[in-house]
Amino acid sequence: MTYKIPVSVLVVIHTADLDVLLIERAGQPGFWQSVTGSIDAVDEPLLQAATRELFEETGIVADGQQIALLDWQLSNIYEIYPVWRHRYAPGVVHNTEHVFSVRVPRDCVVTVNPREHLRYTWLPYLAAADQCFSSSNAEAILQLPAITGLNPGLAPQEST
Repeated sequence: MTYKIPVSVLVVIHTADLDVLLIERAGQPGFWQSVTGSIDAVDEPLLQAATRELFEETGIVADGQQIALLDWQLSNIYEIYPVWRHRYAPGVVHNTEHVFSVRVPRDCVVTVNPREHLRYTWLPYLAAADQCFSSSNAEAILQLPAITGLNPGLAPQEST
């Protein structure tokens, strides 16, 4: 059996007015979250993992231009939920999660992977934070205004 590496990425997807995309886990209905996923190899760069997970879970392509991931240079260490520990090597109980965000147009097409997620929703950032089952995910969402410099409900005007 190949074990998961206890290093992951969290990608908070948001619009210019801080609506946040949440996806509901297929295996745990009612568990809403941002994009998350483990690195595939110990040498996989975190940005590459975040780009890969964003595409795998939502179909959104981070092209580095119009849709560019922002590395927060922030990591959280948390205890892995007992229900998921079997995926990791014996004795592994903590994961290090690296936080990213990505700003997308509100009309961006989202395609969830039905093996991983049931559905998605867009919520204002405060409501999204309340909906998350993961405290580190909720905290990241609450930090969006400070990290991005955006104000909820005050989307910047698009230049022509």
